[in-house]
Amino acid sequence: MDFIVKDLDSTYKLDTFHNKTDKIIFEMSSETSTAKCPYCGKASNRIHSRYQREVQDLPIQGKKAVLLVLTRKFFCDNDMCCKRTFSERHTFVDSNGKRTKPLEKNILFTTSQLSSVNASKILKNSNVDISKSSICVLLKKMPSIVDNLSVRKVCVDDFAIRKRFSYGTVMVDLETHRIIDLIPTRNTEEVSAWLATYPNIEVISRDGAQIYANASEKSHPGVIQVSDRFHMIKGLTEAMTKYIIREFPARLEIPAVSINSKEHVKLIEQQNYVDRVRFEQTKRAEGMTVNEIALLLHSSVKTIQKYLKLDTDKIKDKVIAREANHRLAMQQKQEDVNTARKMASDGIPIEQIAKEMHHTFKTIQNYLNPNYSVENKHYHARIPGKLAPYEAEVIKLRCEGMTYPSIHKIISEKGYEGSVASLRMFIQKERIRCVSAQKEEACSDYLPKEYVQRRSLTQLIYKGLDDVKTISQEQYEQVLKSYPMIADLYVTIKEFYEIIYSKHEEKLNAWLVKLEKFNIPELQTYVNGIRKDIVAVKNGIAMQYNNGLAEGSVNKLKVIKRIMYGRNSFELLKAKVLLHEQFRCEIN
Repeated sequence: MDFIVKDLDSTYKLDTFHNKTDKIIFEMSSETSTAKCPYCGKASNRIHSRYQREVQDLPIQGKKAVLLVLTRKFFCDNDMCCKRTFSERHTFVDSNGKRTKPLEKNILFTTSQLSSVNASKILKNSNVDISKSSICVLLKKMPSIVDNLSVRKVCVDDFAIRKRFSYGTVMVDLETHRIIDLIPTRNTEEVSAWLATYPNIEVISRDGAQIYANASEKSHPGVIQVSDRFHMIKGLTEAMTKYIIREFPARLEIPAVSINSKEHVKLIEQQNYVDRVRFEQTKRAEGMTVNEIALLLHSSVKTIQKYLKLDTDKIKDKVIAREANHRLAMQQKQEDVNTARKMASDGIPIEQIAKEMHHTFKTIQNYLNPNYSVENKHYHARIPGKLAPYEAEVIKLRCEGMTYPSIHKIISEKGYEGSVASLRMFIQKERIRCVSAQKEEACSDYLPKEYVQRRSLTQLIYKGLDDVKTISQEQYEQVLKSYPMIADLYVTIKEFYEIIYSKHEEKLNAWLVKLEKFNIPELQTYVNGIRKDIVAVKNGIAMQYNNGLAEGSVNKLKVIKRIMYGRNSFELLKAKVLLHEQFRCEIN
């Protein structure tokens, strides 16, 4: 067993050991006769006294290992020293420590992969006595693992400590690809002071936020700042998406390119539930994919998947069941009416009848009315509204292309007292889009139309046509013909991609001028942001640096927070992250 002691420190010897059922106890002592004073550094050989320190070591054969280290106290012979006596220090354990350094390293490695609670449980199962709070204390006592003077190229990004409330900043070394530091703020002044503690920084990669731009310039004037290419593209796509959502309707009307029959038009526009389900199941049986069917019927993929699972016979049964349930409800209501009338004939007041039958006073009054009939309230009966006398005229005028406000003005002069919203709701509920018999008579020259989802157009901003399953090639070409502005935007995006990926930063100014000519507020805001940070943007295009490491590190931070169940202070989170990075580098 002497080799166990020698592995810790070759200057120590094993005096004796005791092998018990649950632990092994080693009694050991130093073979040297002198020790250096930790306060002044002078060696001494005058012993004051002796005592035993109990130190826990790595488990041996599943048993707890306890070291009883004979520790000597020496007199300090240096008259200038602040202490008269001192205890000798052991190389394998910290001052006042209760665990050996190999054991502490094992504990830290375990907790770097787990939460403190789970790490404590696993270690206790391995006969290592340590609580979750002790693990946290051990983490917070970790020294800095990075030399600030050696850091030259970094990327920075913010992360949420508590979303929408507090944020921090993470720094990643672009050369070693490791997280080197975190701070619990993204304030310009504090970030600037933090960056200044790394005096040899030459390159700072960041996103387009002015916080980090100003902080970098203030802490390291003249440093090479690199704006991340991903955030440039993201900013442009978001600006164009906002414009399309603001300017265009949810469904863009185009001449029909995929509709080839009146039956197909009727199926799309009137949306007969059972017929649509049958049509989709038939097309699926013929070999069409779900995406193709969704594109054909202008529906979402989820809707088609839901319809394909339905049984058309059961859909009919639902209609019958609704009718049966309605009849049963009417029968029960008629019994309530009869009961209320009988109680009233017996002289019971209405208030008492309402209380006993658990109805309102008004309901009992209606039941007692001789003209009251339960059949007046049919579940599918439509009560004629204010628009009823004008419905045919509204359909005809809408077929002719007249707007809702114009239609409302015409029928209001004839006595209509409703709102414009009622007109819209009527047309939507009726599902009539110039394809019914009434519209064919009113519009003999009607050309079939179909609709493309606006969402498909926004997806095309950052995806290829082959990756967007809700729009076909023919529909895409027709959209560009019908809406030339969208075609111009797509061309502009492709030009920006070419500038970035071909590293032609000299073409950026001309491209910005072209973008300004669109006179679109969202794009103008984007251009202004680029011009404010033009040097960093050009560096981002010309250089190979980017913020991908920082973005990945933010994801790593989130994972560590979740592993710790979100119950951690910033100091503990920082220690955990840096410890994880240290062990990762050692393993690699």
